[in-house]
This record gives sequence, structure tokens and C-alpha cells, in this order.
Amino acid sequence: MTAPAPQKRWLVDKLPVELYASNDELGQAAANKAQQILKKAINQKGFANLILATGNSQLTFLKALRILRDIEWQKVRIFHMDEYIGIDPLHPASFPLFLENHFLQFTKPGYFHPIPSMPSDVNSACNTYEALIREHPADLVAMGWGENGHIAFNDPPDAHFDDPHWVKVVDLAEESRLQQVGEGHFTSLDKVPKQAITLTIPALMAPVHILCIVPEARKANAVKACLSEPVEESRPGSILRTISHATLLLDQDSASLL
Repeated sequence: MTAPAPQKRWLVDKLPVELYASNDELGQAAANKAQQILKKAINQKGFANLILATGNSQLTFLKALRILRDIEWQKVRIFHMDEYIGIDPLHPASFPLFLENHFLQFTKPGYFHPIPSMPSDVNSACNTYEALIREHPADLVAMGWGENGHIAFNDPPDAHFDDPHWVKVVDLAEESRLQQVGEGHFTSLDKVPKQAITLTIPALMAPVHILCIVPEARKANAVKACLSEPVEESRPGSILRTISHATLLLDQDSASLL
């Protein structure tokens, strides 16, 4: 499928930004970019490694990507970014279950490595997952920005640009937990777990290519802050402005305050 053309392209420091007319066009454009990256990796190495985000804002991208026919998914190894600690793997808010329902059952990749939600030893689980993603360097990470500008579950004040770890336990900010309620994944704030295992910012910056997919009006404040205010850990997504191997994709709603 032909990729939609952006209405506008510009640079914010080193970060290329593309504006699309709608969430659907953004998702299709991101899927076409991901397709090209994965196919190139498979052609060059025989396999590709991919890190995926979850959340409602990623649905148009995941749905567009899963129907592209010429990706050899059996040659793709998939990781994800974060998971709540203590959540039942069959809970509707489980992130591996989200990926299974919206992506994995359609693509059947060669490998999928879920972050465990109920490990017997949390620190050991973090170390094991970190070793795995270091062993299989990612060709692409497809991420978003949270409503507070977080990437994965790197919320202020636990978001560190120079974090020594690639995977760690974090305390979830109330704003992030409220976002999960607002997206319909939990019925109330007290149902949302207070901790999670997450890939850190250095782990998310390490892949060869980064697609940051940020549609929807509820992300407009984060987009404005991350693009127009100083690059700081209080705005985790702003770190993308310091690198040139990322592309930020916006729709009219998320860019409405720029």
C-alpha cells in the first residue's frame, strides 16, 4: 500500500518531525516505514529485531503493519517495552496480551519475548531481559509518548537519560496510572498497579531506527512540551531531539498546540 504523504516535514534540533492529516494516515505511514526497515534488515542479515509499544495510540500503526503482506514475520524477533508487576497475564491490561490480541496472532513472528509480570525474582527478571535485548540489538523500536511525555514507563522523576541499566523496576507516576484508567484498561485508579518493569531511556535510544508514533489530542500538551521546551528528564520524550536516527510522526490533533 502506498504510504500517505505528510502534510509537513520539519526539524526540531536533530529530530525529523512529520505531520499527517489523520491518525489513520499516520498509522499507515509509520507501518510503511517499519516495513522498509524490517525488510532491509532481513535482506542484509536474514532476520530483524523489533521492539513494540502498546497502548491505544499505537492501534492504527499495529493494524496497518499487521496486514502488510511481504514481511517475513517468521524471521522477526519481537520485544516489548514494559509490563506491570503483579498483574495477571490474562488481565485485559496485560501488555503481552495486548500485543497478542492486536498483533501477534495475525503476524506469528519467529520469536516473542514477553516481560514477565509475576516473576519470582524481579531483579533477576530485569537482568535476564536486559541480557536478551543486548544479545539481539534492535533494528527498530516503535514507541509513543505518554500524556506526561514519558517513553515506555520512564516517568519523571525516574526517567534518566544516562540510566546505567537497560531494564529496571519503576514506580508509576499517578498521571501515567490515570492515563491507563482513561484508556479503559482499568476501572479505577486503585486497580492500576503501582510498579512496572520497563526498558530505560538508553535501551530505547539504542536501536538502529526509532519511530515515535504520537496521535490524538490527549497527547497535544506532551508534544508541545517535548518539542518547544528545553530537553530535560522532566520531559522524557524530549531526548529524541538530541539524536538523528528517530522520526516523530504526529497527526493534526496531537500537533494542535504547536
